[in-house]
Amino acid sequence: MTMWGIHNDTIGDELVAGGFISLGWEEMPNLRMLGDDRERMKAELLSRYPGAKPGAIPVWAGILLRFAFTMREGDIVIAPDKATSTLNFGRIVGPYEFDALARRHPHRRPVQWLKTDVPRGLFPQSALHEIGSALTLFRVKRHEQIFKAFLDAPTEDAFLTSPLSHESDPTSITPELNDETSSEAVELPDAEAIEQSTSDFIIRTLLEEVSAREFEFFTADLLIAMGYVARATRASADGGIDVIAHRDALGLEPPLIKVQCKHRAATESRPDVQKLLGTLTSKDEHGLFVTLGTYSREARDVERERQNLRLLDGPDVARLVVTHYPNLPLTWRDRLPLRQVYVVERRDS
Repeated sequence: MTMWGIHNDTIGDELVAGGFISLGWEEMPNLRMLGDDRERMKAELLSRYPGAKPGAIPVWAGILLRFAFTMREGDIVIAPDKATSTLNFGRIVGPYEFDALARRHPHRRPVQWLKTDVPRGLFPQSALHEIGSALTLFRVKRHEQIFKAFLDAPTEDAFLTSPLSHESDPTSITPELNDETSSEAVELPDAEAIEQSTSDFIIRTLLEEVSAREFEFFTADLLIAMGYVARATRASADGGIDVIAHRDALGLEPPLIKVQCKHRAATESRPDVQKLLGTLTSKDEHGLFVTLGTYSREARDVERERQNLRLLDGPDVARLVVTHYPNLPLTWRDRLPLRQVYVVERRDS
Protein backbone atom coordinates (compact mmCIF):
# COMPACT_ATOMS: atom_id res chain seq x y z
CA MET A 1 0.00 0.00 0.00
CA THR A 2 1.25 3.44 -0.98
CA MET A 3 0.07 6.70 0.59
CA TRP A 4 -0.51 9.73 -1.62
CA GLY A 5 -1.34 13.39 -1.13
CA ILE A 6 -3.37 15.33 -3.66
CA HIS A 7 -4.34 19.00 -3.89
CA ASN A 8 -7.59 20.00 -5.57
CA ASP A 9 -8.80 23.54 -4.99
CA THR A 10 -10.94 23.65 -8.15
CA ILE A 11 -13.74 21.19 -7.40
CA GLY A 12 -12.81 20.24 -3.85
CA ASP A 13 -16.42 20.36 -2.65
CA GLU A 14 -17.44 17.67 -5.18
CA LEU A 15 -14.85 15.06 -4.26
CA VAL A 16 -16.41 13.63 -1.10
CA ALA A 17 -19.97 13.74 -2.42
CA GLY A 18 -18.95 12.15 -5.73
CA GLY A 19 -16.54 9.60 -4.31
CA PHE A 20 -13.51 10.42 -6.44
CA ILE A 21 -10.26 12.36 -6.73
CA SER A 22 -9.33 14.25 -9.87
CA LEU A 23 -6.77 16.23 -11.83
CA GLY A 24 -7.16 19.14 -14.22
CA TRP A 25 -5.19 19.40 -17.47
CA GLU A 26 -8.49 19.62 -19.33
CA GLU A 27 -6.73 19.91 -22.70
CA MET A 28 -5.24 16.44 -22.31
CA PRO A 29 -7.09 13.45 -23.81
CA ASN A 30 -7.86 10.13 -22.16
CA LEU A 31 -4.48 9.17 -20.68
CA ARG A 32 -5.02 5.51 -21.56
CA MET A 33 -4.58 6.51 -25.20
CA LEU A 34 -1.03 7.63 -24.40
CA GLY A 35 -0.11 4.70 -22.19
CA ASP A 36 2.51 4.51 -19.47
CA ASP A 37 5.08 6.26 -21.67
CA ARG A 38 6.87 9.27 -20.21
CA GLU A 39 8.24 10.63 -23.50
CA ARG A 40 4.89 10.34 -25.23
CA MET A 41 3.17 12.05 -22.29
CA LYS A 42 5.70 14.91 -22.36
CA ALA A 43 5.27 15.35 -26.12
CA GLU A 44 1.48 15.47 -25.77
CA LEU A 45 1.70 18.03 -22.96
CA LEU A 46 4.03 20.21 -24.98
CA SER A 47 1.67 20.15 -27.95
CA ARG A 48 -1.38 20.92 -25.80
CA TYR A 49 0.33 23.56 -23.64
CA PRO A 50 2.90 25.27 -25.89
CA GLY A 51 3.23 28.22 -23.50
CA ALA A 52 4.26 26.11 -20.50
CA LYS A 53 7.66 26.61 -18.93
CA PRO A 54 10.11 23.93 -20.10
CA GLY A 55 10.73 22.76 -16.55
CA ALA A 56 7.02 22.22 -15.95
CA ILE A 57 6.48 19.64 -18.69
CA PRO A 58 8.42 16.73 -17.06
CA VAL A 59 6.79 17.47 -13.69
CA TRP A 60 3.30 17.48 -15.20
CA ALA A 61 4.07 14.27 -17.08
CA GLY A 62 5.18 12.59 -13.85
CA ILE A 63 1.99 13.65 -12.06
CA LEU A 64 -0.30 12.39 -14.83
CA LEU A 65 1.58 9.09 -15.13
CA ARG A 66 1.43 8.48 -11.39
CA PHE A 67 -2.28 9.31 -11.30
CA ALA A 68 -3.26 7.10 -14.23
CA PHE A 69 -0.80 4.22 -14.01
CA THR A 70 1.19 4.15 -10.75
CA MET A 71 -1.58 4.54 -8.18
CA ARG A 72 -3.12 1.18 -7.31
CA GLU A 73 -6.41 0.03 -5.87
CA GLY A 74 -6.00 -0.08 -2.10
CA ASP A 75 -3.63 2.88 -1.97
CA ILE A 76 -4.48 5.57 0.59
CA VAL A 77 -5.00 9.18 -0.46
CA ILE A 78 -4.99 12.33 1.69
CA ALA A 79 -6.84 15.29 0.21
CA PRO A 80 -6.55 18.61 2.09
CA ASP A 81 -9.69 20.74 1.81
CA LYS A 82 -8.57 24.36 1.61
CA ALA A 83 -12.10 25.74 2.02
CA THR A 84 -12.59 24.15 5.45
CA SER A 85 -8.92 23.71 6.50
CA THR A 86 -9.57 20.02 7.10
CA LEU A 87 -8.25 16.74 5.68
CA ASN A 88 -10.08 13.93 3.89
CA PHE A 89 -8.71 10.36 3.91
CA GLY A 90 -9.76 7.78 1.33
CA ARG A 91 -8.84 4.52 -0.39
CA ILE A 92 -8.46 4.12 -4.16
CA VAL A 93 -11.09 1.58 -5.27
CA GLY A 94 -10.83 1.62 -9.04
CA PRO A 95 -8.71 2.34 -12.10
CA TYR A 96 -8.17 5.64 -13.88
CA GLU A 97 -11.27 7.05 -15.58
CA PHE A 98 -11.68 9.82 -18.15
CA ASP A 99 -14.97 11.73 -17.85
CA ALA A 100 -15.43 13.28 -21.28
CA LEU A 101 -18.55 15.14 -20.11
CA ALA A 102 -16.81 16.89 -17.20
CA ARG A 103 -16.07 20.56 -17.91
CA ARG A 104 -13.37 20.56 -15.23
CA HIS A 105 -11.04 17.87 -13.96
CA PRO A 106 -11.90 15.02 -16.35
CA HIS A 107 -9.08 12.75 -15.10
CA ARG A 108 -10.49 10.81 -12.14
CA ARG A 109 -10.01 7.87 -9.79
CA PRO A 110 -12.88 6.41 -7.71
CA VAL A 111 -12.32 6.66 -3.96
CA GLN A 112 -13.96 5.24 -0.87
CA TRP A 113 -13.72 8.01 1.70
CA LEU A 114 -12.70 6.62 5.08
CA LYS A 115 -12.54 9.71 7.29
CA THR A 116 -13.58 13.21 6.22
CA ASP A 117 -13.52 16.72 7.69
CA VAL A 118 -10.57 15.74 9.89
CA PRO A 119 -9.06 18.63 11.91
CA ARG A 120 -5.51 19.52 10.87
CA GLY A 121 -4.65 20.18 14.51
CA LEU A 122 -4.59 16.44 15.20
CA PHE A 123 -1.25 16.12 13.44
CA PRO A 124 2.29 17.42 14.08
CA GLN A 125 3.23 20.49 12.08
CA SER A 126 5.98 18.60 10.26
CA ALA A 127 3.36 16.14 8.96
CA LEU A 128 1.19 19.03 7.79
CA HIS A 129 4.17 20.52 5.98
CA GLU A 130 4.72 17.28 4.11
CA ILE A 131 1.16 17.19 2.77
CA GLY A 132 1.55 20.86 1.89
CA SER A 133 3.85 19.80 -0.96
CA ALA A 134 4.17 22.15 -3.93
CA LEU A 135 3.21 19.26 -6.21
CA THR A 136 -0.40 18.46 -7.10
CA LEU A 137 0.09 14.71 -6.54
CA PHE A 138 2.90 13.28 -4.41
CA ARG A 139 3.98 10.34 -2.26
CA VAL A 140 3.59 10.71 1.50
CA LYS A 141 6.70 9.08 2.97
CA ARG A 142 8.20 10.68 6.08
CA HIS A 143 4.98 10.80 8.08
CA GLU A 144 3.16 7.83 6.57
CA GLN A 145 3.11 5.98 9.91
CA ILE A 146 1.48 8.94 11.66
CA PHE A 147 -1.37 9.10 9.17
CA LYS A 148 -1.73 5.31 9.17
CA ALA A 149 -1.98 5.33 12.97
CA PHE A 150 -4.77 7.88 12.68
CA LEU A 151 -6.68 5.72 10.20
CA ASP A 152 -6.25 2.67 12.45
CA ALA A 153 -7.38 4.52 15.60
CA PRO A 154 -11.05 3.95 16.53
CA THR A 155 -11.56 7.61 17.47
CA GLU A 156 -9.77 10.94 17.23
CA ASP A 157 -9.31 10.97 21.01
CA ALA A 158 -7.71 7.53 20.87
CA PHE A 159 -5.24 8.77 18.25
CA LEU A 160 -4.38 11.80 20.38
CA THR A 161 -3.19 9.50 23.17
CA SER A 162 -0.66 7.93 20.78
CA PRO A 163 2.94 9.22 20.82
CA LEU A 164 2.71 9.44 17.02
CA SER A 165 0.28 12.36 17.31
CA HIS A 166 3.08 14.55 18.68
CA GLU A 167 5.95 16.19 16.84
CA SER A 168 8.42 13.52 15.80
CA ASP A 169 10.96 15.50 13.78
CA PRO A 170 10.24 19.23 13.86
CA THR A 171 13.22 19.97 11.63
CA SER A 172 11.97 17.96 8.66
CA ILE A 173 9.32 20.40 7.53
CA THR A 174 10.47 21.23 4.01
CA PRO A 175 8.43 19.47 1.32
CA GLU A 176 10.57 16.83 -0.34
CA LEU A 177 11.80 17.32 -3.90
CA ASN A 178 12.40 14.39 -6.22
CA ASP A 179 13.95 13.77 -9.60
CA GLU A 180 10.79 14.92 -11.35
CA THR A 181 10.78 18.26 -9.57
CA SER A 182 12.63 21.18 -11.11
CA SER A 183 13.29 24.59 -9.64
CA GLU A 184 11.41 26.12 -12.58
CA ALA A 185 8.27 24.07 -12.05
CA VAL A 186 7.90 24.21 -8.26
CA GLU A 187 6.54 27.58 -7.26
CA LEU A 188 7.70 29.53 -4.27
CA PRO A 189 5.25 29.45 -1.36
CA ASP A 190 2.39 31.83 -2.05
CA ALA A 191 0.29 33.85 0.38
CA GLU A 192 -2.21 31.03 0.91
CA ALA A 193 0.51 28.50 1.72
CA ILE A 194 2.09 30.85 4.25
CA GLU A 195 -1.29 31.59 5.81
CA GLN A 196 -1.99 27.86 6.17
CA SER A 197 1.40 27.24 7.77
CA THR A 198 0.83 30.12 10.20
CA SER A 199 -2.62 28.79 11.08
CA ASP A 200 -1.19 25.33 11.76
CA PHE A 201 1.51 26.85 13.99
CA ILE A 202 -1.00 28.86 16.04
CA ILE A 203 -3.31 25.90 16.58
CA ARG A 204 -0.51 23.50 17.46
CA THR A 205 1.11 25.97 19.88
CA LEU A 206 -2.18 26.57 21.68
CA LEU A 207 -2.73 22.82 21.93
CA GLU A 208 0.73 21.85 23.16
CA GLU A 209 1.99 24.84 25.14
CA VAL A 210 -1.21 26.18 26.71
CA SER A 211 -3.28 24.37 29.33
CA ALA A 212 -7.05 24.02 29.13
CA ARG A 213 -7.50 26.66 31.83
CA GLU A 214 -5.03 29.00 30.13
CA PHE A 215 -6.95 28.58 26.89
CA GLU A 216 -10.02 30.03 28.62
CA PHE A 217 -8.01 33.12 29.59
CA PHE A 218 -6.61 33.28 26.06
CA THR A 219 -10.14 33.22 24.62
CA ALA A 220 -11.18 36.05 26.93
CA ASP A 221 -8.11 38.09 25.91
CA LEU A 222 -8.82 37.42 22.23
CA LEU A 223 -12.38 38.71 22.64
CA ILE A 224 -11.02 41.80 24.42
CA ALA A 225 -8.62 42.35 21.51
CA MET A 226 -11.67 42.23 19.23
CA GLY A 227 -13.37 44.99 21.19
CA TYR A 228 -15.48 43.05 23.67
CA VAL A 229 -15.43 43.18 27.45
CA ALA A 230 -14.70 39.63 28.58
CA ARG A 231 -13.63 37.63 31.60
CA ALA A 232 -12.95 33.98 32.31
CA THR A 233 -15.28 32.44 34.89
CA ARG A 234 -14.11 30.66 38.02
CA ALA A 235 -13.19 27.10 37.11
CA SER A 236 -14.86 25.56 40.16
CA ALA A 237 -18.34 26.87 39.42
CA ASP A 238 -18.62 27.81 35.78
CA GLY A 239 -21.62 25.61 34.94
CA GLY A 240 -20.05 24.74 31.61
CA ILE A 241 -19.54 28.40 30.72
CA ASP A 242 -15.86 29.34 30.58
CA VAL A 243 -16.00 32.98 29.48
CA ILE A 244 -18.59 35.76 29.73
CA ALA A 245 -18.47 38.59 27.19
CA HIS A 246 -20.50 41.67 26.30
CA ARG A 247 -20.16 44.92 24.40
CA ASP A 248 -20.77 47.52 27.12
CA ALA A 249 -18.46 48.11 30.06
CA LEU A 250 -20.96 47.04 32.73
CA GLY A 251 -22.53 44.09 30.95
CA LEU A 252 -26.03 45.53 31.30
CA GLU A 253 -26.86 45.80 27.61
CA PRO A 254 -27.82 42.72 25.60
CA PRO A 255 -26.64 40.42 24.32
CA LEU A 256 -24.75 38.57 27.01
CA ILE A 257 -22.37 36.12 25.33
CA LYS A 258 -21.74 32.80 27.04
CA VAL A 259 -18.59 31.11 25.78
CA GLN A 260 -17.65 27.46 26.05
CA CYS A 261 -14.01 26.57 25.30
CA LYS A 262 -12.73 23.17 24.20
CA HIS A 263 -8.96 22.86 24.37
CA ARG A 264 -8.61 19.93 21.99
CA ALA A 265 -8.20 19.14 18.31
CA ALA A 266 -11.03 16.63 17.99
CA THR A 267 -14.37 17.05 16.22
CA GLU A 268 -17.19 18.51 18.31
CA SER A 269 -20.59 16.86 17.88
CA ARG A 270 -24.15 18.12 17.79
CA PRO A 271 -24.77 17.06 21.44
CA ASP A 272 -21.66 19.03 22.49
CA VAL A 273 -23.09 22.17 20.93
CA GLN A 274 -26.58 21.56 22.28
CA LYS A 275 -25.20 21.52 25.82
CA LEU A 276 -24.15 25.12 25.34
CA LEU A 277 -27.59 26.02 24.01
CA GLY A 278 -29.07 24.55 27.19
CA THR A 279 -27.35 27.26 29.25
CA LEU A 280 -29.03 30.10 27.33
CA THR A 281 -32.00 31.14 29.45
CA SER A 282 -33.31 34.16 27.53
CA LYS A 283 -33.41 35.70 24.06
CA ASP A 284 -30.80 38.23 25.23
CA GLU A 285 -28.18 35.51 25.71
CA HIS A 286 -26.00 34.29 22.86
CA GLY A 287 -23.75 31.26 22.74
CA LEU A 288 -20.18 31.08 21.42
CA PHE A 289 -18.47 27.69 21.16
CA VAL A 290 -14.68 27.83 20.68
CA THR A 291 -12.57 24.78 19.85
CA LEU A 292 -9.13 24.17 18.37
CA GLY A 293 -10.59 21.27 16.40
CA THR A 294 -13.58 21.35 14.11
CA TYR A 295 -17.30 20.48 14.08
CA SER A 296 -19.34 17.67 12.64
CA ARG A 297 -21.80 18.48 9.86
CA GLU A 298 -24.64 17.91 12.32
CA ALA A 299 -23.13 20.46 14.72
CA ARG A 300 -22.88 22.97 11.87
CA ASP A 301 -26.56 22.37 11.19
CA VAL A 302 -27.37 23.54 14.73
CA GLU A 303 -25.49 26.79 14.07
CA ARG A 304 -27.55 27.40 10.92
CA GLU A 305 -30.75 26.75 12.85
CA ARG A 306 -29.99 29.18 15.68
CA GLN A 307 -29.35 32.88 15.14
CA ASN A 308 -27.94 33.27 18.66
CA LEU A 309 -25.19 30.67 18.23
CA ARG A 310 -21.73 30.99 16.71
CA LEU A 311 -19.16 28.22 16.32
CA LEU A 312 -15.44 28.98 16.06
CA ASP A 313 -13.08 26.19 15.02
CA GLY A 314 -9.28 26.06 15.08
CA PRO A 315 -8.77 27.86 11.74
CA ASP A 316 -11.26 30.55 12.84
CA VAL A 317 -9.28 31.10 16.03
CA ALA A 318 -6.04 31.32 14.05
CA ARG A 319 -7.51 33.89 11.64
CA LEU A 320 -8.73 36.02 14.54
CA VAL A 321 -5.30 35.84 16.18
CA VAL A 322 -3.65 37.11 13.00
CA THR A 323 -6.25 39.85 12.48
CA HIS A 324 -6.14 41.17 16.05
CA TYR A 325 -2.55 40.22 16.89
CA PRO A 326 -1.37 43.80 17.69
CA ASN A 327 -4.13 44.10 20.32
CA LEU A 328 -3.32 40.87 22.14
CA PRO A 329 -1.49 41.15 25.48
CA LEU A 330 2.28 40.85 25.25
CA THR A 331 2.21 37.56 27.15
CA TRP A 332 0.28 35.91 24.30
CA ARG A 333 2.36 37.55 21.59
CA ASP A 334 5.46 36.14 23.28
CA ARG A 335 3.96 32.65 23.21
CA LEU A 336 2.74 33.06 19.64
CA PRO A 337 5.63 34.93 18.00
CA LEU A 338 4.51 36.26 14.61
CA ARG A 339 5.67 39.05 12.34
CA GLN A 340 4.06 40.71 9.37
CA VAL A 341 5.63 40.00 5.99
CA TYR A 342 4.82 40.77 2.37
CA VAL A 343 4.66 37.97 -0.19
CA VAL A 344 4.21 37.93 -3.94
CA GLU A 345 0.53 37.94 -4.86
CA ARG A 346 -0.41 35.24 -7.35
CA ARG A 347 -2.28 36.68 -10.33
CA ASP A 348 -4.28 34.78 -12.89
CA SER A 349 -2.88 35.09 -16.37
